[in-house]
Amino acid sequence: MNDLASTQDTGDPLDLLLSAATADGRARQAALRTIGPGLHQAASVVTYRSAGQVLVIGNEGDAVPAAKELKDRLRCTVLIVGDKPGSRGGQIGKLHSVDGMTLVQAKLLELTGYLGEFRARVATADGEANLASFSGVGQDHFDLVLDLTSPAFIRREILPPGYYAPGTDREARSRALAEIPEMVGEFEKPKFFHYNPDICAHGASGLKGCTRCLEVCPTLAITSVGDKISVDPHLCQGGGSCATACPTGAITYAYPPVRDLLDGVRTVLKTYREAGGQHPALLFHDRESGKQTVVHLASRLAERIIPFEIEEVGAVGMDTWLAALAYGARGVALLAGPAVAPSVIRELRTQLEYAAAILEGMGYAREQLPLITAAAETGVLEVLNPRPPPAEFRAANFSAMQEKRTTLRLAVDHLHAQAPRARRVVPLPAGAPFGEIKVNRATCTLCMACVGVCPASALSDGADLPQLIFREGNCVQCGLCETACPEDAITLAPRFLYDPELRTQTRILNEQQPFCCIVCGKPFATQAMMDRMTERLKGHWMFQSHEALQRLQMCEDCRVKEMFRHTGGLTDAYRKP
Repeated sequence: MNDLASTQDTGDPLDLLLSAATADGRARQAALRTIGPGLHQAASVVTYRSAGQVLVIGNEGDAVPAAKELKDRLRCTVLIVGDKPGSRGGQIGKLHSVDGMTLVQAKLLELTGYLGEFRARVATADGEANLASFSGVGQDHFDLVLDLTSPAFIRREILPPGYYAPGTDREARSRALAEIPEMVGEFEKPKFFHYNPDICAHGASGLKGCTRCLEVCPTLAITSVGDKISVDPHLCQGGGSCATACPTGAITYAYPPVRDLLDGVRTVLKTYREAGGQHPALLFHDRESGKQTVVHLASRLAERIIPFEIEEVGAVGMDTWLAALAYGARGVALLAGPAVAPSVIRELRTQLEYAAAILEGMGYAREQLPLITAAAETGVLEVLNPRPPPAEFRAANFSAMQEKRTTLRLAVDHLHAQAPRARRVVPLPAGAPFGEIKVNRATCTLCMACVGVCPASALSDGADLPQLIFREGNCVQCGLCETACPEDAITLAPRFLYDPELRTQTRILNEQQPFCCIVCGKPFATQAMMDRMTERLKGHWMFQSHEALQRLQMCEDCRVKEMFRHTGGLTDAYRKP
């Protein structure tokens, strides 16, 4: 849990295993020496405190023997959920002590939490109860949970810290029984993320927009809270797929910040070139299973491939991949070991499709961004094979920004300036975070509901003119405008517009002549809006008279004056005959 030290420094055994028979190998050695421990230092940490209060869940034949192995070092409560594996029942509310252990027979209704803060809710003969309080353990929570049921009560791709669910795997059960006694005390881990709610596209005005981070989180640490999200730092274990999926950069990976990571990438590639290396390729791998694979294959790895250790391979996304290519990498490979959650793999594949489409639109090969999901030797040894270089490529030297989309645009602009076959625009797969919106002018009334919910300022009104204005470079394709439109006049069109001037320019999607108040002449609506309103209200009892319909054609000030002048006030106008 307290793993803040770098494993990639000058004492790394990988340095001794990588071959250096050619100029590329010697350049690689020089480049790797520039990677300092700063890339694995946490800006802030999350603390867990465990007093050793353990909840063991299972049938009596499994749970009691397991608790007996732990009771000499820990305080154990055993929740017996039934005599048959998988049973969630039991005699409600039965409580007794055996050999210093508290045994409870009850129905488990809910189990939530993490190391030092697990809360269990059970059904007893007197109703629902907090299991820790009901059991008299002296606190209202448990610190650790050993769940021997199958399937487990908590089912996630990555389980909460302090929760052990070995199922029927005897080896996993033995490992859990050996590790649990060591999980007493205070523990720290990095806080892996930073969240900026100001640019979050999750929702607006009660409407649902982007849900990408919720869909890809393997720990279920992210929840919807109205128009924003909430991330529980104690459940988050740094998978990074939320930051990779986030279209606005509202969630960013903080271990390390992307800016620091890309500064390291730029330095590595620059050092490699200055040391005489050619056509470098980066191989991102995590510090666990990915590192083991690289160490195993180090002596056979092509000398132009530079292993680059990161905390989690799912934490690097399009901004990192394309910036690395702009900095001079001929390819960027992602090595995802067996410990990477399936949801993270799926999101990496999705994001790689978006990035590959952007590269192909410039004439580059999509093979420059491979994902290696197996630890097979051929997967690493055959990837990123040297190929004849294009015209001389000038490596970028821009400093990465902490703002995700700015960094990505800087990278694409540099790649596009030297593109083999540059296009003006390229369509992207559905769900991509770039594109335009299309407006049906025949049905759009310029009500500006879309402007009110746009989280990225991609849409704006024309101030005193009835206009809908769009800036494509800001659009994240969250769909809030499409959802908010009462006339279903908006559709999303994912694409990437390469020209930076066109991306930042505004264009008018719809405009109409203003409708002016029939009394004072003040413009207050559009003709389309008035026609639509008149059509919808003509059958309503309040608008059967000529005078009532005329009031619809007045601005708010003149309408009030007219109602007081001819009807005696606001209330009389709405009195049903």
